[in-house]
Amino acid sequence: MGNLLIDNIGELVTNQVGTGTGGPLGIRRKAAVLVEEDRIAWIGPAKYAPAADRRIDVDGRAVLPGFVDSHAHLVFAGDRAAEFAARMSGQPYTGGGIRTTVAATRAAGDDDLRATVARLRAEALRQGTTTIEIKSGYGLSVADEARSLRIAAEFSPETTFLGAHVVPTEYAARPDDYVGLVCGPMLTAALPHAKWIDVFCDRGAFDADHARAILTVGQAAGLGVRLHANQLGPGPGVRLAVELGAASADHCTHLSDADVEALASTSVDGVTSTVATLLPGAEFSTRSPYPDARRLLDAGVTVALATDCNPGSSYTSSMPFCVALAVREMGMTPAEAVWAATAGGAAALRRGDIGVLRPGARADLTVLDAPSHLHLAYRPGVPLISQVLHNGVPQ
Repeated sequence: MGNLLIDNIGELVTNQVGTGTGGPLGIRRKAAVLVEEDRIAWIGPAKYAPAADRRIDVDGRAVLPGFVDSHAHLVFAGDRAAEFAARMSGQPYTGGGIRTTVAATRAAGDDDLRATVARLRAEALRQGTTTIEIKSGYGLSVADEARSLRIAAEFSPETTFLGAHVVPTEYAARPDDYVGLVCGPMLTAALPHAKWIDVFCDRGAFDADHARAILTVGQAAGLGVRLHANQLGPGPGVRLAVELGAASADHCTHLSDADVEALASTSVDGVTSTVATLLPGAEFSTRSPYPDARRLLDAGVTVALATDCNPGSSYTSSMPFCVALAVREMGMTPAEAVWAATAGGAAALRRGDIGVLRPGARADLTVLDAPSHLHLAYRPGVPLISQVLHNGVPQ
């Protein structure tokens, strides 16, 4: 197909510090990008753009790296719209509805689960998300967790084994036995299809001892560590994530000073090795307090934004929506939120080839139907994604 020139870019967000203007966003004006196969080959002023086999004129629009959604639960059956309506009528969110989705998922066929993942993956891509992490966690049996991950791996290389989502009903009186199952046969069945391991460490789910046991075994088997932490209340999750060198502690809604200090202490060259991934869609959908992103950023913690797309507590696949929420409700500037939704997500997945636009990086680009990244928060709810390139291919 030859190479492709993205030309006449009004504002190019590169996320390359020290290039252009705009602080961490590394903004270039009147720019162009040359794509060869699935990689970026050149970036520079539009007036110096090289010849190319094909050209897309974006007519002064803004271009960003594709969004990196580092926390999503896409393999499930059914929905929980009635549960959402009940919450909006005043019932609190406890996480207990997960078992409802487990029952529906176990009863569904592979093709039904695959169709749901395909629908949500396409929905996210239309909204500018070019990389998405996909968790299991609604099977909670050896066979169902393995098939969930097998299906997830058809749509993303970033797959996460979340057998420790909650204790399933049949093990309610025997949580230690369930932890043994997760650490043994379930992990063995998950390994061929998983890159990461995760645990929901919170009240009503798994305590620190169980979470540490599961994550340690998974880590020894070669999986990277992630952790649901401090969503429903204060707890040990964030400090456990730091202790184990997790790539990301996710939710981070209820943090003590010690939690923030622990995250900040992992900083290497200004980037914390354990990223705080914030999921404002969950707070929106559960009427819970939003995380204080400003507190984390001021302490030097690396922050990512993700959708937490799932049928119970955050049924959204829209990263632009999460950017707008982060700016409106969590104390982030538009630039900080865009960085967190792109480069921050890449850091949470420990990837250097996405979430950034530079020669050699993956050619994942999102074109806004707007002149600036500011419009993502300025015009919430408006379909601003004009075009998406994924692996160098217009979608």
